[in-house]
Amino acid sequence: MPAFICSTCGIQYAESPEPPNACRLCEDSRQYIGLEGQKWTTLDQLGCGRCNVFSQEEPGLSSFITEPKFAIGQRAFLVQGVRHAVLWDCVSLLDDAATETIGDAGGLEAIAISHPHYYATCVEWSRTFDVPVYLHAADREWVTRPDPSIRFWDGDTHELARGLTLIRCGGHFPGGTVLHWTDGAEGRGALLPGDIVQVVPDRRWVSFMYSYPNLIPLNAASVRAITAALEPFRFERIYGAFPGMTVREDGMGAVARSAERYLRAIKD
Repeated sequence: MPAFICSTCGIQYAESPEPPNACRLCEDSRQYIGLEGQKWTTLDQLGCGRCNVFSQEEPGLSSFITEPKFAIGQRAFLVQGVRHAVLWDCVSLLDDAATETIGDAGGLEAIAISHPHYYATCVEWSRTFDVPVYLHAADREWVTRPDPSIRFWDGDTHELARGLTLIRCGGHFPGGTVLHWTDGAEGRGALLPGDIVQVVPDRRWVSFMYSYPNLIPLNAASVRAITAALEPFRFERIYGAFPGMTVREDGMGAVARSAERYLRAIKD
């Protein structure tokens, strides 16, 4: 049986003879149902005319996106771990280019994902590379394709591999997670936040939202919680969720001044 994929958000559901009646994530106020209504695809259909395109971001880090764009259009990352690479965040298309590139790099040791909008086809990736998928337990309810490969972690931090730490920031989702890479930016540290901390077009700044497509702001307490969770970590660079959205320098300063500006903007 096929495992249907929502064409709007890119999330895959458990195998079924017919598509689900609706996508739970798209019906939530943080997402939306496509302008043409609920549509579904499969991994085989998705691979017709699309491929994953890889870019080297810096030594030990590459990113990739699906072209032409599908669903949300986020980028995923391969971060060099102790033995093999870690896949951070996920895209829906798993193709030969990804399989070969990851194989040439020595394979994966783990997959970790920032929040439910980027769960994509993580179970397919896990089965292909025989590695676990780490998701924060606070977002357990949003898993649409349960699988033994999924490992729910709890608490505020989890060491994924030496120098790679998952940090629960909350915000966009209760279990919203970012990845801190100690060796990034030539040893000055890098942050890979998905869109828990969103790099904006003026890349001296970042922002925070409850819903990005529906422009629902995040409350002040949640923004303060994000900055507090990041305070113990040092990072020069921030690799945002979308192509080109990278803060190249003073990443910690960008988060601090952006949080101050945001809180000032929503103040009563």
